[in-house]
Amino acid sequence: MDYQAAISKIYNEIKNIEDSGKVATYIPELAGIDPNKFGVHLTTLEDKHFSMGDSDEKFSIQSIAKVLSLTLAYNLEEDNLWKRMGVEPSGAPFNSLTLLEYNNGVPRNPMINSGAIVVCDILINHLKNPKQELIEFIRHVSGNSEISYSERISKSEKSVGYRNASLIHLMKAYDNIHNDIDEVLDLYFSLCSIEMTCKELSKTFLYLAGYGVCPYTENRVVSASKSKRINAIMQLCGMYDEAGEFSFRTGLPGKSGVGGGIVAVLPNHYSIAVWSPKLNPKGNSFKGMEFLERFTTETESSVF
Repeated sequence: MDYQAAISKIYNEIKNIEDSGKVATYIPELAGIDPNKFGVHLTTLEDKHFSMGDSDEKFSIQSIAKVLSLTLAYNLEEDNLWKRMGVEPSGAPFNSLTLLEYNNGVPRNPMINSGAIVVCDILINHLKNPKQELIEFIRHVSGNSEISYSERISKSEKSVGYRNASLIHLMKAYDNIHNDIDEVLDLYFSLCSIEMTCKELSKTFLYLAGYGVCPYTENRVVSASKSKRINAIMQLCGMYDEAGEFSFRTGLPGKSGVGGGIVAVLPNHYSIAVWSPKLNPKGNSFKGMEFLERFTTETESSVF
């Protein structure tokens, strides 16, 4: 498959189309992003790389990092993890209080804010130094010792984190948060502050294309069974309440973030990351979704 030809063709088709999306201005540090940035990078299991545009520029991966914290928590907690959250699509906004109260403080899945906050609570239960050990795990998975939290973005998120504070207090009331609220939120905001390039992000997610094994280190990150389940959660829940639309259009497990990034995986083949900051009304990158739909159609590559 000539991935570079497909990426170049589709990138040039899309880069100048009218983008009706809007940058996530409700987080101050994201409000100043150049809305015209657009990058793509694909990494194969054979460590071949194909890219276009702003693929080597760092951006805030935001909720994409929830997959990485979930992976670590799943290894630590095993199937007890699912006593604290579900695996069903939310069908509601990623920060919905109504859905959480309806479910008595149990998040529908680990990809929405409430679920990722519970994951952080679980990590604090298991780790002596949660922030340090989590970032070390992410560095191990990515093969990049330079990956780090952004204090600038974390502080920005905290300054407007009222909705997340409401979510965690509600879950505390239902006894689904076991640690200090401020400590859990600090870990959550730090997780969401991580910055990567498209190249770094696509390489990081290769373990989910390799059934749990990092191809460039040959180290097993998770079991094949857990890798399958994490991919299934991304397929069903990774795009907030637009997961069905994304699956319908692209046929790949994927995860988005309000920084404008989307990462998607084709098991046994590749991981691909797309970045374009302007978001559609559901909070997903407008051009990112358009690119991935055309790419999977052009290359006839999907899980279906």
